[in-house]
Amino acid sequence: MVETRLSAFTNDNARTKFLAVYQRTFDRVWPADHDRLDVPTSFGVTRVYRTGRPDGDPFVLLPGAGGNALGWHRHVPRWGGQRPVIAIDPVGEPGCSTQDRPLADGRDLAHWLDEVLAALHVDRAHLVGCSYGGWVALQHQLHTPGRAATITLLDPAGFGRITKRFILWVVLGGLAGLTPRPLRRRAARWLRNATLLDDDLMGLALVSTGFRRRLPQPPPLSDDELRQITVPTLALLGERSQMYDAAQVAARIRALMPAAHADVVPDAGHDLQVHSPDLVTDRTAEFAAGVEAASRAATERPAEPA
Repeated sequence: MVETRLSAFTNDNARTKFLAVYQRTFDRVWPADHDRLDVPTSFGVTRVYRTGRPDGDPFVLLPGAGGNALGWHRHVPRWGGQRPVIAIDPVGEPGCSTQDRPLADGRDLAHWLDEVLAALHVDRAHLVGCSYGGWVALQHQLHTPGRAATITLLDPAGFGRITKRFILWVVLGGLAGLTPRPLRRRAARWLRNATLLDDDLMGLALVSTGFRRRLPQPPPLSDDELRQITVPTLALLGERSQMYDAAQVAARIRALMPAAHADVVPDAGHDLQVHSPDLVTDRTAEFAAGVEAASRAATERPAEPA
């Protein structure tokens, strides 16, 4: 059955409380030098933050389910020193965007993202997606290709059915987030969920309980779909991912995606982005820079004589 309802806060009080905590957190963790934009799309108004250098193809950051731009606060300062950074509060997720039309499937999400990039005059971008955001990045390449220079996937969704094990991990993490800080920190070790150690993100998670998320679940990508992803892609997978067998997913990516590199990060789980922020920041930047350097070299190489 296709979801036809809209994501929204349960009431005005829940929205007001969330936005107050969101703004306090944003002011504390986000780079001071940034532009805030509200971009109209056919699915709703999308909040976007631009920061970093003014030149170069930007990183475009897509958070996981239930997330928003603030989940990238560890990465943005260093990425911004190298190129522009565009962090998005996706329509349908708890953040500062508003949804006024249902998103039924991956095609809708692809068109929403393409509308955002078109409105920002972004012709080429390095898409970076965590979990659900990784699936959205792949959907964008499948249904509205042409803007992605590279794609970086951080333990992406779309590589298997959502299992009871993963749902249990999410539920237990949510319950642990409601506990006092000492208990939450112990639960982080037991659940292998480093997000529980981030006091800024956990404060935001607490007030997100007043939000009802109604977005499509990501169906598994078929072999044919993966073969269609020919843009250079880096997949970083948590060795202890609660979502799937990382080694099997890495092997499938290498076998089916002609321009993909897949690496399994030791000891990390689905919390890869928070568990290993320096590794994620460095590898993503190196990959984008390497692809650009190879492209320039190919362009500048003199033609071979006939």
